[in-house]
Amino acid sequence: MGKSLFHAVLPLLAASISVAALAATDADVEKSFFPYKNGVPSMPGLAVGTVINKANVDQFKDALDVGMYQVIKNGWYEINVGKTTSFDSDKFYVEATRKNLGKAKLGAKTGDIEGFVAGRPFVEEPSLSDPRAGEKLAWNFKYGINWGDNAVISPFYWKYKDLQSAKVEKTLKLSFGFLNLKHRVQHAPVPEVLPNPSELFRGIYVKVLEPQDLKNTQLLIQHYEDDQKQDDAYLYLGFQRRVRRLATGQQSDAFLGSDLMIEDFEGYNGRVADMKWSFKGARNILMPFYNHNEMKLTDEFKEADGYKYVDFHGQGGCFPDVTWQLRKVYVLEAVPVGPSPVGKRVLHIDAQVSSINRTLVYDRKGELWKSWTIGKSHPDFHLAVNKGTGIAIDDSFSMVDVQTKHCTTGQFKGQVDPKQVPPSMFQVQYMRGGE
Repeated sequence: MGKSLFHAVLPLLAASISVAALAATDADVEKSFFPYKNGVPSMPGLAVGTVINKANVDQFKDALDVGMYQVIKNGWYEINVGKTTSFDSDKFYVEATRKNLGKAKLGAKTGDIEGFVAGRPFVEEPSLSDPRAGEKLAWNFKYGINWGDNAVISPFYWKYKDLQSAKVEKTLKLSFGFLNLKHRVQHAPVPEVLPNPSELFRGIYVKVLEPQDLKNTQLLIQHYEDDQKQDDAYLYLGFQRRVRRLATGQQSDAFLGSDLMIEDFEGYNGRVADMKWSFKGARNILMPFYNHNEMKLTDEFKEADGYKYVDFHGQGGCFPDVTWQLRKVYVLEAVPVGPSPVGKRVLHIDAQVSSINRTLVYDRKGELWKSWTIGKSHPDFHLAVNKGTGIAIDDSFSMVDVQTKHCTTGQFKGQVDPKQVPPSMFQVQYMRGGE
């Protein structure tokens, strides 16, 4: 009888020990936020100043994602290798992670999370043996530090270009605002903006400033705290002078004739529940991280404060003229669970910042459709308002449609400035008064 009881209890005891062994620790926090504390990644022959081009790309294939390898193999772009540096996160966000360590748990369904308060939900190193590791990385991105509690990109230039001829077909001047209504860690009010009767988590507000035919077009995206609830998106067309709500499917349509979907914003702008997530492993690959003030900047746009934007070069002028760092990334596959023109996304998430900076978008046939790059500047080498914030600054983007040979590029003036993004900006009523 005693032996039977022992054998019955043994699996429960083993499970308990296993859970305890997997519990997050302060050491996990350190490894998650400071992966380069004891050294940076390296690769034979790859040094600061190396230029990777069509002639030598095969030598450095292991340092590139498959999409960027093909871009360089085609002769469309050359990568200049910069020094790998630490992008230390906002100390308030790191402290919130420590304070709430181990509280977040996945729910029964994809898109369910329990106990999350603030900071990075899951700091443990993801494992291929964990069937929900990909989902945890998706939550780390959703509740990541991208733009912090609130920020603005103003102005923000988009250019539509022909990849083959380099013809610039259209230039848009926009303003983007970002606001976390919940899980705030630094800027008042902390921890949330009240009142918030709809229980919104985050808002994104977009306004077109130029050209004249699109002027005052506005987009408002509202992400709910409940990930199972469909996001709301509203479009205001200045010439119609009315707000209309976008159907869910329209978030995967081309936005204002560009190569981007609303779903593409910030690397991925959908719900965790919208995808089946699969962790494919960790790699050391080149990522577009750099110091803005040390780049070759363009004089094309004139700002009163003298700020200059990242320039573009390569085939069609479709690629940012910046240096790339060898960094630790997590490769994550996201397959839509509902109707979508996208077959899958392969996301390359920076392990330190938890941002998505390289994405390969495949069509329903499984063929590569788009190559998506978001460049990050260190905040201490950018505008004065960003120094010391610990917010890696979105600074440039390149969305290349490899099938239609077309691209959309973006040049940012990002500012971590709460004063420019009042909560009223993220309400439908604000759009109606935005003339």
